[in-house]
This record gives sequence, C-alpha cells and structure tokens, in this order.
Amino acid sequence: MPDPNGFLRYERQLPERRPVPLRLMDWREVYPPAGEELIRDQATRCMDCGVPFCHDGCPLGNRIPDWNDLVRTGNWESAIESLHATNNFPEFTGRLCPAPCEAACVLGIGDDPVTIKQVEVEIANHAFERGLVPQPAPVASGKSVAVIGSGPAGLAAAQQLARAGHAVTVYERDDRIGGLLRYGIPDFKIEKHVIDERLAQMSAEGVEFQTGVNVGVDITADDLRERFDAVLLAAGALAGRDTPETPGRHLKGVHLAMDHLVPANRIVAGLQDSTPIDAKGKHVIIIGGGDTGADCLGVAHRQGAASVTQLDQYPLPPEARTGIKDPWPTWPMILRNYAAHEEGGDRVFGVAVQEFVGDGEGNLVAIRLADVTVQRVDGVRTVTVVPGSERELRADLVLLAIGFEGTEDQPLLSQFGLTRNRRNVLDADSDWQTSSEGVFVAGDMHKGASLIVWAIAEGRSAAAAIHDYLGAAGELPAPVRSDQQPLAV
Repeated sequence: MPDPNGFLRYERQLPERRPVPLRLMDWREVYPPAGEELIRDQATRCMDCGVPFCHDGCPLGNRIPDWNDLVRTGNWESAIESLHATNNFPEFTGRLCPAPCEAACVLGIGDDPVTIKQVEVEIANHAFERGLVPQPAPVASGKSVAVIGSGPAGLAAAQQLARAGHAVTVYERDDRIGGLLRYGIPDFKIEKHVIDERLAQMSAEGVEFQTGVNVGVDITADDLRERFDAVLLAAGALAGRDTPETPGRHLKGVHLAMDHLVPANRIVAGLQDSTPIDAKGKHVIIIGGGDTGADCLGVAHRQGAASVTQLDQYPLPPEARTGIKDPWPTWPMILRNYAAHEEGGDRVFGVAVQEFVGDGEGNLVAIRLADVTVQRVDGVRTVTVVPGSERELRADLVLLAIGFEGTEDQPLLSQFGLTRNRRNVLDADSDWQTSSEGVFVAGDMHKGASLIVWAIAEGRSAAAAIHDYLGAAGELPAPVRSDQQPLAV
C-alpha cells in the first residue's frame, strides 16, 4: 500500500531546468532527466485516494496511483507496463501535456498536487533506456486500415490496430512522420529522436508509413476504398486563426505562428539552411498567450530577437484557482508560466491590437494597441476598447498565435461526401464513424484544437470502433466517447 504520510514528509519539487544562458545557446530540451531519488520522493506523495479524481482529469484513464506506488517501491518495469497499458506515448504526454490530471489531484485541495507529469515522463525515459520492445500481432486479421495524418491521434490508432493484427498504412503530407509533433513543436520541448524511437517500434510492429502523400490529390478517396477496409481521418486542425479585419494585416512582417515555427524546426532538423521569418535582431510582438505563443517566444529568443513582447487579450489571471469560477477538480484558468518566459521578454495582458502600422512602403514598423475588457454573455464574447488607452509599440515582426479555426478544407472531404460543421471539424456518430460508411475520424479533426492527451484518447477509442467494425475478435480499450468533453463545471 502507499505511504499514508508521504505528502506530509515531502513537498512538491520539480527538477531544475537547464540554466537560461546555456539553453539559449542550443535547441535541446529545457528539462534534464530527474534523479531517481527525487522522483521516488514525489511519487511517494501520492495518497492512492479511495476516489482518484486524477483519473477523471485524464481522458486516457491513466492508472496514476498504481504507477506512482510502483515508482515509490523502485519497480520500474511494472511501472512501465502499467503506464503503457493506457497510454501509447507517455514520452509525448509527459513532455507536452499541461497535466489536467494534476489539476484534479485530491492533494491539490489546499496543498500542491503530485508531480504526476514528471513521474510519467521519467517512467517513459526508463522505458526508452531499456529499449522499446515491439509487440507485433501473433496472427494477421486479413483486414487493412488507412490512417490519414500522423499526429498523436493517428499514431495511437495505428499502433492499437496493428497490435490487433490489422494491416495499417499511415499517410502523411509532410516529408517526415509526426504531424505537429515533428515540425510544430520546438526541440526545446521535445527532441525529435524521441519521436523516431517510437516510430521504429511501430514499424517493427507492422505499421507502414507513407510520407509526402497529399491524400485527396496524390491518392483519392476511391483509391482508399479500393485498397482498404476502413479509413481513419486524423489530419488535425491546422487552419490557423487569422485577423484579416485588422488594418495593416497585409504588411510584410505579419505572419501566422506556424509559418514561423515550421521552418525553424526544419532548420534544427538539418532540412534547410535558413528561414524567411527570422527574429534575429528584430522587435517581435507575439499575439496570443497560450502554448503556441510560448513556443514562438522560445524560438525568437534562440534566433536572437532584439526584444519580444507577448500580448494577451484577457486580463492577468490569478496565480491560484479561485474556487468559485474554477472549482476543483476542473481545469483552472490561472497564470501559467512556461519555460520560455524565464528566458526574457515582456507579457502584456488585457490588450488588443487595433492596427498594424506600416512605413508607407508595405513594411511593418509598429502596432497600435489598446486596453480592452472581455465579457462573455450567453456564450458570446464581447471585446470593448477602453477609451484613451491606445498607444504604439515598435514591431518588426508580428506572430499571430491566436489559435486554430478547425481542420483545413481539402479535396478528400468532398470526395468522401463530407462537410465540416460550424466549428470547421467533422462530426462522428457514437461509433466514431462519419456520415460516410467505413470512414472514421479522431483527434483534432473531430474535436478541434485540443490537448495531446485527448488526441491519443480519441485515437485509441476510434481504433476500438474500427476493430469492431471490421468484425475482429475481442475488444480494444476505448477510454472516451465521441461526444465526451473535458471535466467542467
């Protein structure tokens, strides 16, 4: 049984990040591996609650108290097995997930929650050190499945289906597998060898990867129907939200965030020598206060920006949950400081850009912004400018990190007779099937831009539905329903 006094004996503690001056000199991960003693102490803080709400916070249903206690007792092999039983890619979630499980931790009521995410990534690191053992299916089912998109949802579904004996082919439009994991997220958050090692395991399990294939153009829906017994659409929600109505949006120097992040990642990967959107020596404005904005911030620092200012339309959030607006165990709206914020730059809250200012020759030179108030009434958001608050900030480069509008419109959808809903994503029935027979959908393409842990959960659940559709024996785990939403008030 767990140590009933562990949370009294040990305080929450995370390993020290790499020093800022050092990490700004390279693109390696900010977080070094933690020592075993530290991780054991942190795992010991888990109380193995009678009702573990961390399970409700995590859509994968990770057996968090189980593997915490296994780490506490030094049983790493069993901890690895327990973690992988519900999560195909803990090395991804342990690095990239914001950890809604920690927000739902019972210890978070009046104390600091268990460092669940850190324990998880250390279990995954131990698994990689021991070598990821392929788990090929003992018998082939004779059925085949095409997976469109190689992000976490598509990869999770592909691995589950391959291990169940189905022949799986994953199609990716880019030149390498991984989706946004590959080119959308900087190496200082996840080094790409981590992806490659997992892909090697999947290849050994029989998953076939096809890169550089624009499905719907290079291969049609009719081709897929002829070659495969089922199709899973998992191409993400990559349509970036823009602000075309803002005066000056056309100026040179105003870009979507992903147009900045992707070439920066390709340079680190050695695939190109330069980027058309380089922050070196420039005064950079990042519009958006979320994960993508923080990624742009870290990249701008490493490119040598002269200054970086991050703008957020919402007011400065509290440092701790209020208990009224964000009651435990829901996900709280609090101030989140990312590693990139340690590295420099300014953050300004409660403002909105009114105009991108040019030099008369089509080049950006400044932004005009104003203080704003944001209200939401009956689900409708209203932004009101505070009179007399307008001012200008110097800007050579503006990066729009204001979210995603849904999945991109593409020929494949019309070929399958599918249309996007009002949220620009695809609807699914209770069996994860679209209105097109034998065509399923999962991840951001179904849910809209969301957390990596939700993408994996939806991929696993869609795989279970496809397995059943193919008439295969037995059942695969399905952690979430197609209509399920995050824990909320």
